[in-house]
Amino acid sequence: MTTVSTHSPTSDITDFSQFALDAKIQRAIADAGYTTPTPIQAQAIPVVLAGQDVMGSAQTGTGKTASFVLPILQNILPLASSSTSPARHPVRALVLAPTRELAVQVADNAALYAKHTPIRTAVVFGGMDMKVQTPIVRAGVELLIATPGRLLDHIEQGNVNLNQVQYLVLDEADRMLDMGFLPDLQRILNLLPKQRQTLLFSATFSPEIRKLAESYQKNPKIIETAQRNATATNVTQEMFAVKDKNHKRSALVQLLKQETIDQAMIFVNTKIEARDLARFLQRAKINARALHGDQTQAERLATLDEFKSGAVAILVATDVAARGLDIAQMPCVVNFDLPYSAEDYVHRIGRTGRAGANGRALSLVTSLDDKLLAAIAKLVRMEFELKTIRAEEERPARTERPNREVKDAREPRAPFNPDRANTEARIRHIERSAPHRRSAWDEEELNYLRRKMAVSDDPFFSKPYEANPDAHSPKMDLAHTHLSSTMPQPKTKKPVAALFAMGKKK
Repeated sequence: MTTVSTHSPTSDITDFSQFALDAKIQRAIADAGYTTPTPIQAQAIPVVLAGQDVMGSAQTGTGKTASFVLPILQNILPLASSSTSPARHPVRALVLAPTRELAVQVADNAALYAKHTPIRTAVVFGGMDMKVQTPIVRAGVELLIATPGRLLDHIEQGNVNLNQVQYLVLDEADRMLDMGFLPDLQRILNLLPKQRQTLLFSATFSPEIRKLAESYQKNPKIIETAQRNATATNVTQEMFAVKDKNHKRSALVQLLKQETIDQAMIFVNTKIEARDLARFLQRAKINARALHGDQTQAERLATLDEFKSGAVAILVATDVAARGLDIAQMPCVVNFDLPYSAEDYVHRIGRTGRAGANGRALSLVTSLDDKLLAAIAKLVRMEFELKTIRAEEERPARTERPNREVKDAREPRAPFNPDRANTEARIRHIERSAPHRRSAWDEEELNYLRRKMAVSDDPFFSKPYEANPDAHSPKMDLAHTHLSSTMPQPKTKKPVAALFAMGKKK
């Protein structure tokens, strides 16, 4: 195993013309506007052209894709054919990517560099109907980019044959060699020819992954263009302390306002949190969308297109979007949740500061994140100072209202006009306000006015009491008079006793 470690661009290659690539490929590079290769490109391309296995590690956003696509196109170009027969276009190079988004991105770059050549490129991934992809791969493809699961689906359907593959690339190899991908990856490797060139590229390589990768390669050349697992120096990393998990969402909204962030990618650890946080931000009048694995491929692509075009300002995503996404001029990345794996932190913040541009990486940290923060600091060899988020500007304190229950607490009202018209106007004025907004004084006055208006205009109610002039005339004493003496008695035709003597003769 050979190791080449370069922490600064010391390569003698300063122009793509020095690689002696085919004129068609050079033309495509010029069309893309590239003139000077990055350090990983300057060191990896000559090694790949020489046919040696490579394990390349470089900071995110430094052009790792071109490091393997350009030399592969150069090597298979002599075998390319303009024939329409599928047999003349077998799969000669296979690129495996862990996510759909990364696979699409690699395929776009491959198509860009091969556009002036007869080499056919294609991409297959899950989340969409296989019927759309089947005619493309059956027509013949020299450079195939795929996710492992969907590639196995096409193999089982007989759409793809891998017996002529000469180049195998594992992009974001640390995730590809993760235990979740290992069974599918092993099945694919068993279908490949033993004689092949195997290339592994990623931003991070743990010691365990390095040891596992050795079983897939033959005396690989290790190329490191930066300190191992290092983050880009042009990305400013900041950590902000949050009281607890319940305050993280409101703290995030305040942080976006405090730091004047117009566009950002916010990373969370779960799909549910991605969906819920996006809805929370929308309720806070922030233009946000969610991106996670439960969405269909059409939904994910539409969301990414909106984010790239600027139609969406904030993208809340799981780690599915952290691998390989290349969004030009991404100003900021926010870790709403610290990742469970410290290596994922490097990939997350690699979405900003790409192609030499400046970027910012902000993270929210609670007391429960101490171990995760310590692991990140150890991996990137940095000490983080926890900053505080400025509290939301407090509203001016409301003036103390007088006690409504104590009548002496406020000045007495001016006496109202007892005139009926003025009284009705006063009642209408008080009734305009809702009952729950009226003060105790208003309610008391309203009740009084209503009682006043309800009093009849009959003089009987308005005149003072006057004694009856006939008060001294003799009156019947009803209390001592028997009612029978004053009430008329009914007349009966027969005595009552006659009722009991009905059968006797008179």
